[in-house]
Amino acid sequence: MGYRVAVVGATGNVGRELFNILEEVNFPVDKIHAIASRKSIGVEVSFGEKILKCEDLEQFDFSTVDIVLMSAGGSVSKAWAEKIGAAGPVVIDNSSQWRMDPDVPLIVPEVNPDAIEGFRKKNIIANPNCTTAGLVVALKPLHDIAKIKRIVVSTYQSVSGTGKEAMDELWNQTKEVFVLGASEPKKYPKQIAFNVIPQCDVFLDDGSGDTKEERKMSDETHKILDPNIKVNCTSVRVPVFVGHGESVNIEFESAIDDDEAREALREAEGVVVIDKREDGGYATPKDIQGEFPVFVSRIRKDPTVDHGLSLWVVSDNLRKGAALNAVQIAQLLHERGLIGKVPA
Repeated sequence: MGYRVAVVGATGNVGRELFNILEEVNFPVDKIHAIASRKSIGVEVSFGEKILKCEDLEQFDFSTVDIVLMSAGGSVSKAWAEKIGAAGPVVIDNSSQWRMDPDVPLIVPEVNPDAIEGFRKKNIIANPNCTTAGLVVALKPLHDIAKIKRIVVSTYQSVSGTGKEAMDELWNQTKEVFVLGASEPKKYPKQIAFNVIPQCDVFLDDGSGDTKEERKMSDETHKILDPNIKVNCTSVRVPVFVGHGESVNIEFESAIDDDEAREALREAEGVVVIDKREDGGYATPKDIQGEFPVFVSRIRKDPTVDHGLSLWVVSDNLRKGAALNAVQIAQLLHERGLIGKVPA
């Protein structure tokens, strides 16, 4: 016995990772469908030992499934998520389209699992931004014991967060630098190979100087964790293929020392602490690629503010930052008996 599952956006980086994680966690699947745009009909993707051929999004009957894991971008989600939800299945959406909708829960299971109960209004649950997911998992156990007033975050985001074409651009530019010089960038405003770019997503037109990515982190942290936390973020793209890093400076309302924080994080669900004060005694994106947890290192006092701490946080953005969190949401629905009737 199991659920009928459809993965929309099956050929993308996150879509393929969804199939991998569903298999790895042994999610109860009775039947599974790979759904994509018309141009990808017949493209093969793997689910365990099975080979699935992609079906057409526009022709698929979504009333025949229980869960839809959606990772096809905001425009597709805007056009389809409500229609799919109205057909019966619960939609777990990985785009930014529904995250701030008051009728759509924005869920990180380790942080705000009880918020999932409100998903029936639209039959949609939103998955957070890849950097927000890792951040709030690390913040939650600390917020519970000392209450966070303000955070300043600098992100170091891998190119896989932009998609396969961005990964290809980094690969090609890196090779080209040693031959004829890197080609003109297409996915990014500047060369990404051997460079860092202090811009993730587009600049907002509200005069703030923030990018859309930076605003997402602030808004989503407020919705998931606490609307009263002040958030300042600078998002930077780095020449790394997979894995996001975040330097986090936290100001608390009451005293908390680094040993207390380290112990709370060690006991927290979904967190691994690697914090040796020696060369290499910390986690890097390369170290944690393919892993499920959020890794926290460099836990230390910030002497420039009262009740301050600094952290280094890394996570696999294709896993905890996207596909894994979506599957964990499905697991939470299953555990609470919130998915429609399980087919016999």
